[in-house]
Amino acid sequence: MTQLRTARAETAARRTTRPHYAWVIAALSLLVLVGSAGFRSTPGLMMTPWNSEFGWSHGIISLAVSINLILYGLTAPFAAALMDRFGVRLVTVCALLTISVGAGLTVLMTQTWQLLLCWGVLVGLGSGSMAGAFATTISGRWFKARQGLVTGVLTAAGAAGNLVFLPVLSWLVGAHGWRTAVVVVSLCATAVAVPVLLLMREHPSDLGLLPYGAGPDDELPPRSSGRAVSRTLRVLREAMRTRVFWLLAGSFAICGATTVGLVGTHFIPAAHDHGMPETTAADLLALIGVFDVIGTVASGWFTDRFDSGRLLIVYYALRGLSLLLLPQLFDISVKPPFLAFVIFYGLDWVATVPPTVALCRRHFGADAPIVFGWVLACHQIGASIVSTAAGVMRDKFGDYDLAWYGAGGLCAIAVLCCLAVNRLPASAGTVVAAQ
Repeated sequence: MTQLRTARAETAARRTTRPHYAWVIAALSLLVLVGSAGFRSTPGLMMTPWNSEFGWSHGIISLAVSINLILYGLTAPFAAALMDRFGVRLVTVCALLTISVGAGLTVLMTQTWQLLLCWGVLVGLGSGSMAGAFATTISGRWFKARQGLVTGVLTAAGAAGNLVFLPVLSWLVGAHGWRTAVVVVSLCATAVAVPVLLLMREHPSDLGLLPYGAGPDDELPPRSSGRAVSRTLRVLREAMRTRVFWLLAGSFAICGATTVGLVGTHFIPAAHDHGMPETTAADLLALIGVFDVIGTVASGWFTDRFDSGRLLIVYYALRGLSLLLLPQLFDISVKPPFLAFVIFYGLDWVATVPPTVALCRRHFGADAPIVFGWVLACHQIGASIVSTAAGVMRDKFGDYDLAWYGAGGLCAIAVLCCLAVNRLPASAGTVVAAQ
């Protein structure tokens, strides 16, 4: 083992003039996650066209989004284990092709069950296989230094996906119809699979390298040879016996409810209810993505330097405040207070991910990617519940005001969960499990 480490160190030393291949993997992962997020965000643009063409209610369309979100979340922990067992490249390529098929078949749908199958099941399974556990796996395998920053950058890819896709897809829907937009999504998903197939590598050791920032004496990330499903379920059983898991899962469920479930799904139709053109609302959601990139990368930087629990307390408190103010800010045009919300909320959108990942690593060690996958599953369950609930509220009351106020209250609960996490010692995950 010592000779192997020395050989790797010598190989790395000979390549000092080249960028570490970890940065190639990070860039490739960023491309994958940008695409995945952009593909999954499309139904927010389709709600009004589908309602007009098929007569489907906001509640029914939101149900398809909810199925998508649930499967996105439940797939994530299994995807992390499958990546350990069968490789990141194979799992990612299969996921991208599943998204391509699901989006492509949407152009043929005429019934609601077809919407639930294509955009709910297929796109949900595909995008879930490239969820947060993917970013955690990549940063854990390839980086010893800058883990928080890389996790933040990859997490910000979700916002970048909105930034890249929403304005283009919004224009396509308006100019050429929604079918053209989903065909573009299908083709893009297939295109992203090509560089993954050509360039993705599983471990630094496959290239005779150490993880970025690692020395020859540092402990290397372990390779798993166990059965993927059994390992995923075993990790869940052990994590469920800890207080810290439930606190992180609860706060992250609220995170999903107050971002993807509510704003990601219903921001455009809510703005349209107040007379704002859908293209303008889509541009604003993309602008939220711009500031989300900034906020999430900054959060990764903060996570490397400050206490993760305290960061989460600040993030949830500020998010709750902004959502409570939002119903008073909607208007037919974009005014300065509304633009201030877009900037403020955007900075906070998924800034919660890097510190949550860091807390999973602190409490669960090598199982952190799978544990975070289960925490992410709770994130998506929270998102799916609120996605459907907000659509039903819109159908019943004619507006989304109750949903915005409820989301602000949920953020207060998330603050309490994070305060409780901060009182637990770093070993709480293992100590409680042993009881």
